[in-house]
Amino acid sequence: MIGREQHIAPARLSCEANLCQWWRKERWGEVVHCSGDCCPLHIMSLYRNTIWFLNGIQQYTRKGYVAASKSFEAKDLEVSVVGRSFMITGANSGIGKATAKAIAKKGGTVHMVCRNKDRAEEAKSEIVSESGNAEVYIHVVDMSQTHKVWEFAEAFKKEYPSLNVLINNAGCMMSKRELNAEGLEMNFATNTMGVYILTQTLIPLLQKSRDPRVITVSSGGMLVQKLQVDDLQSEKGRFDGVMVYAQNKRQQVVLTEHWAKTNPVIHFSVMHPGWVDTPAVSTAMPQFHHMMGDRLRSVDQGADTVVWLALSRAAARKRSGQFFQDRKPVATHLTLAWTHSSPEETRSFLTQLETLARAAQSRRDVDLKGREDASTPQFV
Repeated sequence: MIGREQHIAPARLSCEANLCQWWRKERWGEVVHCSGDCCPLHIMSLYRNTIWFLNGIQQYTRKGYVAASKSFEAKDLEVSVVGRSFMITGANSGIGKATAKAIAKKGGTVHMVCRNKDRAEEAKSEIVSESGNAEVYIHVVDMSQTHKVWEFAEAFKKEYPSLNVLINNAGCMMSKRELNAEGLEMNFATNTMGVYILTQTLIPLLQKSRDPRVITVSSGGMLVQKLQVDDLQSEKGRFDGVMVYAQNKRQQVVLTEHWAKTNPVIHFSVMHPGWVDTPAVSTAMPQFHHMMGDRLRSVDQGADTVVWLALSRAAARKRSGQFFQDRKPVATHLTLAWTHSSPEETRSFLTQLETLARAAQSRRDVDLKGREDASTPQFV
């Protein structure tokens, strides 16, 4: 994780060995197992994390947002979206709630996809009260349970005639390797499979809606990760939740680029909100949260680019499939960081996701058949 600037003396920054040791101790970025400091993997990991950290201090903090916002066009968000529908996962707190509130204030119909019904109801009351917009609906779905995500998406398609914008915001960072009911690692199930299944299933509904968009909330942490196609379930080596989360966020970028190529009718984007003061960050990374303190962005600042991508005409004019930070498309790879994927690696990744998605669909079909059998009268 990343600490306050004053905790890293200039002398420390000038010493690569100490910097690498500090980074690995804070458990941010890649965990590299090698026999010595001269190992190429060790050096590359150090390079990626050093560049990423220095960029982050300048760009990802509250100070970075204030600097970037000077070039924002206020008129971009002077819009009304009455009659347009927006689905937001993880909408009961943090960036998701801030996004839902901003959209509701502009008149949009908001579908909140949340895991906890009570917290969702509380958030909905706040959103309706502050926006004066009663068109806010709750859908209780656990994004880590892939067959449940599929079941929800299929039901949504049947119940609603259109969906203009899907915002994949819900995320998970488990510090220990845990499996969901389907045997999938929880971070991967939530951050990657849940996003994949929800988006893939809703694409037909989005395609027949006006000005359709899909926005995925990723993380700048993905910049230190290369797509790893041989261990999607994080079964090899030592499990590091932060590293796994960053890998999932790289996967989201790869998915967005793929969807943009295969679905030209829909505008796809993926974004980095910066380092934001959210309940999820304080829970998953308490030391980072404490050390950064008021350097962290507010939730409204973190949500700004999501809202801009969802509402503005300016965003729709940008090329589909790009990675955004503070309303601007930015590179998805650090210079000379060796994080690009080959076409074969991307195909392997997508094939594995499709196989896992089909397994989730099969489980859903089995569950539905079981319910039908249970409700059928038995005559003796």
